[in-house]
Amino acid sequence: MRYEIRAATRADRDDLLRLSEHLDSVNLPHDAAEIDAIVEASEGSFDGRLEERARRYVFVLRDLEERRAVGTSMVIAQLGSRDYPYVFFDVHDEERYSATLDKHFVHRVLTMGYSYHGPTEIGGLVVHPDARRAPERLGMLISYARFLFIAACRERFQPRVLAELLPPLEPDGTSRLWEAVGRHFTGLTYREADRLSKKNKEFIRGLFPNGDIYVSLLPTSAQEVIGQVGPQTRGVAKMLTRIGFRYVDRVDPFDGGPHFMAATDEIELVQRARRSPLVAGDPAHLAESARACLVARIIDEPPYFRAVPGRARVAPGEDLLVDPATLTHLELADGEPGWVLPLY
Repeated sequence: MRYEIRAATRADRDDLLRLSEHLDSVNLPHDAAEIDAIVEASEGSFDGRLEERARRYVFVLRDLEERRAVGTSMVIAQLGSRDYPYVFFDVHDEERYSATLDKHFVHRVLTMGYSYHGPTEIGGLVVHPDARRAPERLGMLISYARFLFIAACRERFQPRVLAELLPPLEPDGTSRLWEAVGRHFTGLTYREADRLSKKNKEFIRGLFPNGDIYVSLLPTSAQEVIGQVGPQTRGVAKMLTRIGFRYVDRVDPFDGGPHFMAATDEIELVQRARRSPLVAGDPAHLAESARACLVARIIDEPPYFRAVPGRARVAPGEDLLVDPATLTHLELADGEPGWVLPLY
């Protein structure tokens, strides 16, 4: 077993800080204090100390041979609270007609919205550049692990799941929509505003304009990115569409990135995951006939969630045959229940 996915805890703090050196993204900033906050919130989510709507489950993908973290992903149990609302632009068309001029226009309009009891969100998908082309398809593994966990702990999550995708950005990371709208009303750069919004969104309600924003008044360069999927997230968009997500005419108010959403119980990966007794099978037979999958167990102590890629085949009855090495690695007894998610 070269790769394992597990819940991020304080034990992963230094690994995550080293991983952030290569990326320094909003989701994984190269800042020791912020990494400390991320792992503390993750551990408090998995062990139940945080209230349900404040939980942020972070998963870490570890390369066991090189003894380092090569990826992370996250599930936010619920977007929106009284102190920290879920904020978005709804995108809709408004038709106008003048009989005097016999002119008809369809205006694209952005309307600011707030929700205090929003959906679950998946996000925080980060893979080290050196690991992105690995034959094990590591990005898929760390992404799919989130849906396996949602299926296993369904009661912790909302009826709908949201994924925010990045739109096309400038080479330096600048958002065209932010430069056309947000910067004029806040005086902040896109990166400053995005980082601040992870902790406090009061400035959005306090400083953004009330009412509708007519897209035709914005520069063409800003209009073009609204609701568009950027090159860095096209693969994610295809995967989300394949498992049941759809663009819902809603975008991020900072960069115009599209919001994809799905009913939790209708997500293909959630439906496909199953809990079953896991029985050791013949590795030679499994290599020929079993399906590639993630095999996982959930425990009440660190690291709380452990998953590894393996192979499984349905046996007579409800049992699943898996490689004995998988059971050994996960410290599961032969016949003990575990969770399995077929990958393809």
